[in-house]
Amino acid sequence: MSNPSTTAPRLTALSHGAGCACKLSLEELQGILAGVTWPAHDDLLVGLASGDDAAVWRQPDGRVMVATTDFFTPLVDDPRDWGRIAATNAVSDVYAMGATPRLALNLVGWPRDLDFDLLREVLDGAVEVAADAGYVIAGGHSIDSVEPLFGQVVIGDADEVDVLTNASAVPGQAIVLTKPIGTGVVTTALKRSEPLHEGPRNGAAADGALAVAYRAAVDEMTRLNRDAARIAREQQATAATDVTGFGLLGHLHRLTSASGVAATLHAQQVPLLPHVGELLDAGFVPGGSQRNAEQAGRFLTGELPSERTRLLLADAQTSGGLLFTVDVDRAELAVAALTALGHDAAVVGGTHEGTPGQLRVVEG
Repeated sequence: MSNPSTTAPRLTALSHGAGCACKLSLEELQGILAGVTWPAHDDLLVGLASGDDAAVWRQPDGRVMVATTDFFTPLVDDPRDWGRIAATNAVSDVYAMGATPRLALNLVGWPRDLDFDLLREVLDGAVEVAADAGYVIAGGHSIDSVEPLFGQVVIGDADEVDVLTNASAVPGQAIVLTKPIGTGVVTTALKRSEPLHEGPRNGAAADGALAVAYRAAVDEMTRLNRDAARIAREQQATAATDVTGFGLLGHLHRLTSASGVAATLHAQQVPLLPHVGELLDAGFVPGGSQRNAEQAGRFLTGELPSERTRLLLADAQTSGGLLFTVDVDRAELAVAALTALGHDAAVVGGTHEGTPGQLRVVEG
C-alpha cells in the first residue's frame, strides 16, 4: 500500500462522494430501470432482469462472454491506491459470475486543472492489478470532468455450465462472506479528517484508529476475489454476488429476491474491519450507508436490529468480498480454505423458505 502524499492535493476533497457509496440508491435505480423497456435476445443469458453483477452472452462453442463495468470518485488520497482499488472492484463482478477476466477498457473523468501526473499514477495502479489478475487493459475513454472518476469495463469468459448467478440459491443453505465489511465507514472517516500524517480531526474516538483501519481497508479493497471465486466453485456454490454499494443487507436482499428465498443473517458472525465500530460511533457514516439502512426497512422482518447494527450491515462497500450460498456441510470447508489463504471469511447466515428477499437479522 502506498503512503498518502503530503504534497499532492487530497483526492477525497475533490468529490462529493466516495467509491461505491456514490451509487444511486437501490430504490432509485429500481425505479429508473422499471421505466425502460429492455430488448431481449436468446443469447443474452443474464441481463437486467435479475440485477446481477454482470451481463452474460452465450457463445457458439459452449462458452459465454461476461461483461461488466464499474467506476467511481476517489475514496482514498493516494492515486495509485485509487487505481488499484477501482480495478479490483471492477474485475470483482467477473469473478462473482464464475468467470475469468480477459480484457478491460479504462473509464476516466479528469478535471483539466488537476495534475495529469496523478492520473498516470491511477493508471499505473490499475495496470498493477490487471497484471496480477491476468487480464489486459487494451484501451479506454476519457472526458473532462468536474470531479475525478476512474473505473473499468471488464470482459471475461467461462464455460456456460460454470456460470454463477445471484438467482440460484435454495432453502437450507449456508451464506458465506469472504471479506470483512466497513470500508464505507473507514473511507468516510478519511474524507472528513485531516490527512493521515497530520492525524484525524475528530479527537480521541478516532485518534490512531483511522490509520489502522485505513491500512486494513486498502489491503481488503485491493484483494482480488479470485481465490474466493475459485473456492466457491470448488465447494459447489449455488449463487453468488459481490458486496459493494448497496451494503451487505442490500446485496443479500437482491440475491434472495432473485432466488425466491428468504434468509437469516447473524450479525455477530459478520467480520468487520478493525476499529469500524469506533469510527461509526464517532459519527463517520456515509450518506449511501444511511440510505441503505433506511431502505432496508422494506425487507427486514421480525425483531429489527439496533440502528448501529443496521448501519454496519448496510454500510456501502467498495471492492467488497463475495457473498455466496453453499450446502451447509461445504460452508466450513470453504471458510477454512479461504482462511488458510489469509482471507477473513465467515459463515454469516442461512437461506430458508419465506417471502423472497425478506431478511431476518439476529443480533445475539
